[in-house]
Amino acid sequence: MKYSQRAQAISPFFAMAFGAKAAALEAQGHHVIKFNIGEPDFGAPPDVLLAMQSLATTTSLPYTSALGLPELRAAIAGFYKTAHNVDIDPARVVVTAGASAALLLLSAAFVDGGDNVIMGDPSYPCNRQFIKSFGGNVQLVPTTADSRFQLNMHLLEKHWHSGTRGLMLATPSNPTGTAVSPDELQAMCEFAKNRGAWRIIDEIYLNLHHGEPDYKPVTALSFDDEALVINSFSKYFGMTGWRLGWCVVPKRAVSVMERMAQNYYICPSTLAQKAALECFTPASIAVCESRRAMLKSRKELIIAGLAQCGLHVPVQPDGAFYVYIDVRPTGLSAMDFCERALQEAHVALTPGNDFGEHQGDHYVRLSFASAESELTEGLQRLERFMKSLKSA
Repeated sequence: MKYSQRAQAISPFFAMAFGAKAAALEAQGHHVIKFNIGEPDFGAPPDVLLAMQSLATTTSLPYTSALGLPELRAAIAGFYKTAHNVDIDPARVVVTAGASAALLLLSAAFVDGGDNVIMGDPSYPCNRQFIKSFGGNVQLVPTTADSRFQLNMHLLEKHWHSGTRGLMLATPSNPTGTAVSPDELQAMCEFAKNRGAWRIIDEIYLNLHHGEPDYKPVTALSFDDEALVINSFSKYFGMTGWRLGWCVVPKRAVSVMERMAQNYYICPSTLAQKAALECFTPASIAVCESRRAMLKSRKELIIAGLAQCGLHVPVQPDGAFYVYIDVRPTGLSAMDFCERALQEAHVALTPGNDFGEHQGDHYVRLSFASAESELTEGLQRLERFMKSLKSA
């Protein structure tokens, strides 16, 4: 049996590979601290869980529209008003089977073979795989700590060429947690739009900002009404395994997205959609906001603890729950550092090789989405590990 060239070309997802190694160690009776996976430890808000339990036993769950439940699309549009002060027509909201399905639909709808798509390096690996699956050419633009590991106008102008058809970026980003300033993002969107290129903006972590409670994070939709914006229930609402996300597209693109969704996966989970209506109540939003504040506190714990370990974080995150550690001073590559930290300290991390080609082997991603007790224990183990490296 011969596998496709596409299947053979896809790189391993090292975050998952190290997760499998961690699971093997746990099967042997070891307690592994999992800093490798970006999964909040808190789960869905209580009212969402109660709704799911009730619905699963009392309600028939037929297919919904491929675009999602009308009432959920309206609730998501309402969230843009309350969280971002932006008016969105619910008809533009497409509910998807996770943010990954939104990326699938957008790639299928807008990428043709040979299209050049600009992304920053480092960036989330699955994004570029979707583009490649539809024949697009991914142009990874090297970024550094000086640009906060994000694209900016200088880099965009420098690397843009006549074959460029699209721009994809995430703010805040995975793996660094750094965000693009609204002014810079607006300038880049206008630059791409003026050249006839589409803009996919991944805002999965937008509401997990590290600002003050009254701060309203700025969505790209506030200044670019035709941006293709992706979001998810996974991170802010803590619903990773529910596989529910959404995208906002121009109204003229909705029928295209509907056809794509009908053919690729029929519709998102009916149960997840109905329960997710409870995400947007004042009580659930209050729970999510308290958890966002908790993540900000965890970030401060991690930054201080890593400094104590002698591990350098060149740029502090603006949101999400990641830090990007420069491991060059240890003399180890990112892969070797992660392998040894797992085997010797039982701490699972993700090598930067997952996220790009430019200096990926110099950086390690740490997720601080775990409980504070796990973070404290993990930092203590890393400190002992670093001391063992220095004494070797």
